Amino acid sequence: MANEFSGSGYLGTKPELKVVGDDQRKVADMRVYFDKPVLNTDTGEFTDQGGFWLDVSAWDHLAEDVVRLLTKGMRIKVEGSLKHNSWTDEQSGEERSKFTLYATDVTAYLGRIACIELKQPTHEEKLNES
Repeated sequence: MANEFSGSGYLGTKPELKVVGDDQRKVADMRVYFDKPVLNTDTGEFTDQGGFWLDVSAWDHLAEDVVRLLTKGMRIKVEGSLKHNSWTDEQSGEERSKFTLYATDVTAYLGRIACIELKQPTHEEKLNES
């Protein structure tokens, strides 16, 4: 797919769990700063050469796991698909838009030697649970 995204960054907010829609689906919303570290060959240190903030949504079981296990400031890797959302601002009447990453996999880096990987179950895995 053309809209797939994979990136590593820092969790800027603690994920918040909400229940939405008539079907009462769970969603965890968070903001992640995806950095671009570049090695300075003179000093041997990495410096941030510009990055960007992105809203990230995790759904269903992944949402529950993200809220339970992740905290603000953690380094994570997120994979998923990007969706472009547009709306009209109620106060100004201006058109607004943003990209949101709908996460399918989230990996939390706990240090240099360990990590936790959280994955959205596939359709087949969901059917086998029943």
